[in-house]
Amino acid sequence: MSHAFDAASAAAEPERAAARARLPGPLAAIEAAIGGLNRLILLFGGVALVAACLVLSYSVVIRYVLKVPTEWQDETAVFLIVGATFLSAAGVQARRGHVAIEALTGLLSPRINRLRLLFADVVSFGFVAFFAWKSWTLLHEAWVDGQISQSTWGPPLWIPYSLMAVGMTLLALQFLLQIAEAIARGPEAAGFADPKIGLGADLERAKKQDKRKDAAR
Repeated sequence: MSHAFDAASAAAEPERAAARARLPGPLAAIEAAIGGLNRLILLFGGVALVAACLVLSYSVVIRYVLKVPTEWQDETAVFLIVGATFLSAAGVQARRGHVAIEALTGLLSPRINRLRLLFADVVSFGFVAFFAWKSWTLLHEAWVDGQISQSTWGPPLWIPYSLMAVGMTLLALQFLLQIAEAIARGPEAAGFADPKIGLGADLERAKKQDKRKDAAR
């Protein structure tokens, strides 16, 4: 089974975030700041995707209807999509909205699933941190060397590299917050408030079953 971020979750997220305090002390303030930034980025990400669609539609009309050569439209659309994708990754992760393959969920016990969730977050953080470091390295090289695209328009390459670097850094910080939350409150609580479908819902059902068994004893 897989699950993904949806518009209904996005609309309800500010109210959910205000209704819960998941991390103790200064970490709660950091989580609130990152959450506000993520919501703002998701808003601008939607605007960027709409803008990319408009730019590509304009490019089709100019190129194939009016027979006018184009230079900037394709790469502008790519930059907008890259920015929307990378910068919104942390916001989607905060809702556990990235696609996840959950073939093992039903085969493992709730306790093992919780440990597996924490392990997955740690491994994902390692990968994302490496990706962020490489993105910052590419950004530095593009800035220092004055690298530009090979197209006729030739925009500077520091633009897409900066979007990648900032997006992956925010995603790494989001993973760190969820790892801290898993340590403070348990892996099943880390980013799985109000689960709908997928691993979050499975863990919630398993937790209720554990409580029923304990009450029966």
